Amino acid sequence: MLIRNLIAAALVMMPGLVPLGASAQMPGDSRLQMLGTSDAGRGWMAVGRLNITARSFCTATLIAPDRILTAAHCLFDSNTGARVDERAIEFLAGWRTGRAEAARGIRRAVIEPGFSMQGGQSLQRVANDLAVLELDRPIRMTGVQPFPMAGHAPAAGSAVAVVSYARERAEAPSLQDRCTVLDRRTDGILVMSCAIDFGASGAPVFALDGGVPHIVSVISAMADSDGSSLALGMQLGARVEALMAELDNQGGTPRRLGLSPTPESDGARGSARFVRP
Repeated sequence: MLIRNLIAAALVMMPGLVPLGASAQMPGDSRLQMLGTSDAGRGWMAVGRLNITARSFCTATLIAPDRILTAAHCLFDSNTGARVDERAIEFLAGWRTGRAEAARGIRRAVIEPGFSMQGGQSLQRVANDLAVLELDRPIRMTGVQPFPMAGHAPAAGSAVAVVSYARERAEAPSLQDRCTVLDRRTDGILVMSCAIDFGASGAPVFALDGGVPHIVSVISAMADSDGSSLALGMQLGARVEALMAELDNQGGTPRRLGLSPTPESDGARGSARFVRP
């Protein structure tokens, strides 16, 4: 199932800064590798494409059987600033070459209280650019395991990894298994050398703790520095847990972050829907 003519413009831009094609690659940073096959994508299927209406997309990650994590600005129309109807959003777990491991609609969403689309693009907006969405049905498949959250923010100089969909690579995710945290700012922002582009908003940033990927940030924006593009994300702290609790308070089923699902028997692999522009 091919989705054409998507406007992959959900990645917010910092004021006065124009992103360029080359990232601020550090010694030891790896190149992007496409996860275009089942074998290549094994272990990363919980990262999916988040279609917002039929016009744009972001990246999102399963963090519980019925919860996904993404950037808050993905839930707003970039032209009007209006909140997008959750019924017009679809999560495609492990989407590649026209097929998803599982496709789910969205029941509801909560965003970080400090986030606002008003007042233009700002570093404060990046620091609070978080949202947790509740799926209309849980995903319980052995090959689509929710990712756990890290207990601490990575230090400057640490190696991290990013899995994302983006412009010109919208039909399969790409993995950069090593990029670098350049700065952990006091305003709660992480500056990274990771290679990103439009559509990578909401992409998970991982640290490998004991060989197991743990989410340490979410991609929010890109900025230019001396002709090179930088990736901007936020320090998570306990905010994801707080957003999960807010969904629970609204009547959702309480879920633990990183809960291991059981196999799904209804063959969700074939449930992805056509999206026509």
